[in-house]
Amino acid sequence: MRTKFRNTGQAVSIAIIMILALSLLLAGCSKNQESKKAAADTNGKQLDIIRVPVTADVTRPDVFMIAEDLGYFAEEGIKLEYVGVIPSPQLVASVVAGKIDVGAAHINRTIAGISAGAKIKAVVAGTETTQEIPHMVYVTLDNSPIKNAQDMVGKKVGIPTIGGCNEYTPYAYLMKNGVQSPKGKIEVIIMPEANLEQALRQGDIDVAGFHKNPNFLMARGGLKILFTDYDVFGTVGGNTPFYFSEKFIKEKPDVVRRFVKAVAKANDWADTNQQQAIDITVKKANVDAKLLRNGYFAPKGIIQPETATIWIDLLKEFGEIKSDIKPEQIFTNEFNPYSNL
Repeated sequence: MRTKFRNTGQAVSIAIIMILALSLLLAGCSKNQESKKAAADTNGKQLDIIRVPVTADVTRPDVFMIAEDLGYFAEEGIKLEYVGVIPSPQLVASVVAGKIDVGAAHINRTIAGISAGAKIKAVVAGTETTQEIPHMVYVTLDNSPIKNAQDMVGKKVGIPTIGGCNEYTPYAYLMKNGVQSPKGKIEVIIMPEANLEQALRQGDIDVAGFHKNPNFLMARGGLKILFTDYDVFGTVGGNTPFYFSEKFIKEKPDVVRRFVKAVAKANDWADTNQQQAIDITVKKANVDAKLLRNGYFAPKGIIQPETATIWIDLLKEFGEIKSDIKPEQIFTNEFNPYSNL
């Protein structure tokens, strides 16, 4: 059974309230769950543990796995501890509560969490959009009459989750192409991403939004690309930064600085060694290589202000965040050793 949401603003607000409530509950049980020293490595060097979630669905190179395999975290005196799968909507609450130390998701979720009161801050950029490797791709059947934004009006658009990049990228596409006040002019249908293709092919939805590379989808046959987030925002709309709680940053700034350096180095290595990055991820995640797509990571891990401002403006447009949120509340590059180079 699929779930339809029409009053999405209310749904997102309720979700944020539930997340913050969960964070307060978990916080009471997590006073002693702070980053600690691990056992010494083979050279007797003490390593700081950083707890991170396990990726539930590995579909592209994983920067944690790459940095581990290349020894970048070890060089910085850091050891990752994987604490299990945490659903994306629960990442902010888990970081605030201290269940994990670092989270990563599309920057709109960081913005929404901070607007709702979460004391977190993004410190290093992860994946980034390019024309060839966008963050999101929206497709129709190749014989569909839908060819542009106007054709989407009144149609069913299937996406994995409500809000964020999934829902607001189509709204931004519609507005950019002359469809004003797009909420309510398409029917948003929520279902697992794994079910979207079948739903599209059997006519349950008219457009499907995927976090997949265009070439991967086109190889499936019978589909055509309607638009990607690159068509809407260019390169600045698909950033997925890593964030810590403000408490962790205040107490362990040097650990954050070393973490950022390791991720930044892994980003650049992965961008220039894309097949090797896939190979490392396949080996460490034990997944089928055919399921992985190329990924593009922000050079040197630097967070560009535009990646935050474009989503702040869009979420304000739809009343999903407070009107006084500023980019400096969302991210900082102060821990990145390459930010002034």
